[in-house]
Amino acid sequence: MHASITAAYLARYRPLAAAADDPSTLLPLTGAQRRFLLTRRMRPHGRPDTVPLFFAFPRGTVDLGRLHRAAHALAARHPALRGRFTTVRGTPLLRLGEAAVAVSRVAVPPGGCADQAVREALLAWSADGPVLQLLLCDDPDGQRELLTLALDHAACDEQSLGLVTAGLTDTYARDGAAPTDGGAAGDGPANGSTTDSGAADDGTADGGLAAYRHTVELQLAAEEAAADPAARAHWATRLGALGTSAPVRPSSAPLPDGPPPPTGALAERLPAVGGAARGSVFPALLDAVTAAGHRLLGTGRTLAIGYPWGGRPPGAGPEVLGCFLNTLVHPGSSATDGLEALADAWWDDLEHAGTPFDEVVHAARSGGAHWSGGLDGMLTLEELSRRPPLVLGGVAGVETHPAGRPIGAPFAVAASNGADGLLVRLVWDRAHARDLDAEAGFEALLATLRHHLTATPA
Repeated sequence: MHASITAAYLARYRPLAAAADDPSTLLPLTGAQRRFLLTRRMRPHGRPDTVPLFFAFPRGTVDLGRLHRAAHALAARHPALRGRFTTVRGTPLLRLGEAAVAVSRVAVPPGGCADQAVREALLAWSADGPVLQLLLCDDPDGQRELLTLALDHAACDEQSLGLVTAGLTDTYARDGAAPTDGGAAGDGPANGSTTDSGAADDGTADGGLAAYRHTVELQLAAEEAAADPAARAHWATRLGALGTSAPVRPSSAPLPDGPPPPTGALAERLPAVGGAARGSVFPALLDAVTAAGHRLLGTGRTLAIGYPWGGRPPGAGPEVLGCFLNTLVHPGSSATDGLEALADAWWDDLEHAGTPFDEVVHAARSGGAHWSGGLDGMLTLEELSRRPPLVLGGVAGVETHPAGRPIGAPFAVAASNGADGLLVRLVWDRAHARDLDAEAGFEALLATLRHHLTATPA
């Protein structure tokens, strides 16, 4: 009988943890965390996947020293934020340490802009540094400052983003009466502070560690159970056509050495989706992203479209911050049988949504796929009502979406549904797609999405 990859991983982890000087400091990784670390190793310079949120505030709103203390206090309460990802004898682990965050002011060079300065700062992210970074940058062309809240994706998922924004809002407000360190709020960085100002007490930290460990154990047990023969057979059949030909790259000169070129970006706001139509949004997006991908990449092969799914395992506390999602894969074919058939197949996929990504790749190969596990495109859908705003000094930050930041696939589509509409954004890697092809892909995406959403019965 095929032993699950999760079971094999735990068989390696347990003796390593038991042999450690302090076994409580070595924690196992979820399937999603293992995937992100593997992807990191395969990239030049080991650059990790990051999840940045960008907020605009009126200039002078954010006190950098106060923000640093608030972020440090937040990190002290959450093991996922005070750990470091490491490898011991070939086995990836989370090693707990002291709370550390990176909070700094980013300077804009003469003639530059805030978006470009933040992009370069994110490209310089060190995989050995803190998993939570906050970057503050003044906009030289206006009266605003841009605050970037960025996390290593291996330490957070969508639910965690809400915990971070709510936690920073709360700790920043409670620190309001504390004296401000004028030097920390100035031009210099405040990285990796060891101060205990605002840190959680030992009881809170210990309670957070117990809850986190319990949630990770529940997640791993669920992943092991979800790698059963029925799930492997489903994914073998569903993804067996992946990777039958190489992707088509743009006909352009070779890229020079150095940082990757800024990604392209396009955005459109559609009417908000509510009521019964919400149930059709995700399959409609899958079809629209597939249409965009074929135009953008110029290929007729079946595309691997990844999307995050899931949350905390049953029995886990809702306040545990970490990475408990799974990446599901949709086979995007150029030939479609219509939205109803796509939705039926998608619902079948969700029956096996807990199967870890590495098990899915193994199953797909057993079904005949010549697929390395790389994704052609990514899709995310966020309900903005689920994430509390970031409020600093009584001012709510206005979320923005600067262009140019790196992505982990040739293209990605992010959809955000809120009271003011469904914001759809396409970003693409210029090493994989030309701007003209991306523009045609975006038109195909919007046309497909409008067709499906307007045709959905009320």
